[in-house]
Formats: sequence, structure tokens, C-alpha cells
Amino acid sequence: MRTALVIGTGLMGTSAALALTARGIDVHLTDRDESAARTAAALGAGTAGSPAEPVDLVIVAVPPAHVAATLADAVARGLGRGYLDVASVKGGPRRDLEALGCDLSHYLGTHPMAGRERSGPLAATADLFEGRPWVLTPTAATDTEVLNLALELVALCRAVPVVMDADAHDRAVALVSHTPQLVSSMVAARLEHAEEAAVRLCGQGILDVTRIAGSQPGMWMDILAANPGPVADVLADLAADLTETVSALRALQSADDDKRRAGAAGIEDLLRRGNSGRAKVPGKHGTAATSYEVLAVLIGDQPGELARLFADAGAAGVNIEDVRIEHSTGQQAGLVQLMVEPRTAPRLAAELRRRGWALRK
Repeated sequence: MRTALVIGTGLMGTSAALALTARGIDVHLTDRDESAARTAAALGAGTAGSPAEPVDLVIVAVPPAHVAATLADAVARGLGRGYLDVASVKGGPRRDLEALGCDLSHYLGTHPMAGRERSGPLAATADLFEGRPWVLTPTAATDTEVLNLALELVALCRAVPVVMDADAHDRAVALVSHTPQLVSSMVAARLEHAEEAAVRLCGQGILDVTRIAGSQPGMWMDILAANPGPVADVLADLAADLTETVSALRALQSADDDKRRAGAAGIEDLLRRGNSGRAKVPGKHGTAATSYEVLAVLIGDQPGELARLFADAGAAGVNIEDVRIEHSTGQQAGLVQLMVEPRTAPRLAAELRRRGWALRK
């Protein structure tokens, strides 16, 4: 691949363009909002404007509802040798293209499993896709050249190719992406009219659950409108679990010992199933999930403290596998949770204490 056209210069399109230009690809940028294309170009993502001749690959990075029309127009204008989209829903756009009578041999639906709570070209980064799964949904009609171009794109963006059926992809993202967004928003919505005294008690748990609730509603409306059936199916199963959980909690209030035992068993079963499901989530670098030892270190909220902590951990010769920061309410301090291999935890704890850090249980 030597040339590419990115249609749609939001987060995904601009990030792909930045990755390609960084690796020597001549990228052209167009967007319905010309100022967005100019912004992406100013960031170094390519050249704003349509190419003078057909490019090797046309990348359509527009909302799912607009994928088919945008692709059909690009194909009719002969803008490239191969065409793909990066929308988060795959089955609907393909069926829309079929309904428009498009030749699908030069098209491949794809979806990079990456993103941020922010959108637009200013949120884009050249490394957005590094190490992330990038789903490809070829069919028997897909031309080999287009598949190879898509694989080259994935490699240039340093992502990991995953081949799936389009409808299987949509069911999968309904479970692991779209439903969690709605559940996060539902939990966060409980806080909208909560008493201030209650909100002040928010800790790391509520922060973890509601983090993605800060995403832009308009973007998610586009996604959910393109995949409503599979999301509704997952939510229906979740609703059944909620109903059973409510009944179990009510039973725990009963004066009847048998009802209380049944209620406790129901809650315990849910928590155990949650443990089992959580254990299936891939761990670091996509490998099997690993149990780490957690060291909680009290840290002041001032410049340089976090860097000093990491430097001291490095001096101990211990690799930090993951890190979380929990800020104290009303205090200029917080807890930094360092996740490390269990065998290295005692050595790190001893070294940090020697260097004056306070560890919490």
C-alpha cells in the first residue's frame, strides 16, 4: 500500500491516518465537515482533499448509518482499488450495500476494537490501535487483494487481526461493548439526583463502573441504532438476572429462615457467576488473566510524587504490571495500587518502606 483515502476524520479515521502517515503512506482526508479534515491535516494525518487519482485503499470512518451510502458513492466515483469501513457494527451496513446493488468483491467490513470517551480529530492518536484486536469480516465474495490490503492496514496500525462473521461480530460487541455502555450509563444516572452527601462517598468502585458513562451520547446513539436487536437480547437476559436478584435481596429481609437462606444462596450464586465471567476476560497483552498482588501506597497529590514512586519501584527491580489511583475525598492525597507478580511483592514492599513510603493494607 502506498496511498490511502480516509473518509471521515473523527477519532477513528484520524487515528488510522496518523498511523499510516507515520509509516510513509500518502494519505488524503475528506469529511462532510471540511474543518474537521483540515484539523486532521494540521495534526499531520495527511492532506485535506480528494486524491487526483484512485488510491490503493479507501477507509470509510463514518457512523454506521452512513456507511453504505458513503461507500456506494466512493465506489461509483472509482476512488480506490479496495474499500473498507471501520464502523462498530458490521451486519447492517453490509445488508444495506447489498440492497443498493453494490459489488461487494472490493469491499471488506472491519472494526478496530479501540476507542476513547472523547471523539473528533483532536482526540486521535497514532497509537490508538496498537495491540488491539481489529476484526475483519470477509465473505466468499471478498477479493483476495482487498483482504491483503486490510491485513496490511492492520499491520501498519500495529493491531491484531481477528476474522469473524459479520453477524457474530455484532452479537459479540453487543455483549462486551454496547451493553456495558448502557449499564454504565444506567448506574451513573442513579447519581443525577442523588443527595450530595451520598455522592461525596463515591469511591473507586463507582468510578470503575461509571467511567464509560462519560462518553458522548450522539456517538452512542449512532452505534446503538445500528445494533439494537443483539443489545436488547443481552439486556433481556440481564433484566432476568436483575429480577431474580431483587427477589433474593427481598428474601434476605424476611423473618423466615428458609427464605433468607434461599435469598443468600441466590446472591452468592450471582457473585460466583460474576467471578467466573470476570476470569474469562483476557489479561495483559491478551493473555490469560493473571492474579496479581496489590500493594497500596499512600501518595501526596503534588508534582513528581508518582514519578518518584515508579522510580523507586524500578530500583527494586520489580515490574509494575498494572496501576490504579484512588484519590482521597477532601484531601490532597490518594492511594496508588501497584499490581505486581506475587513472588515480587515482598521485595517491592520492603524496598518502598525502606525509601519512606507508607503502605496500606
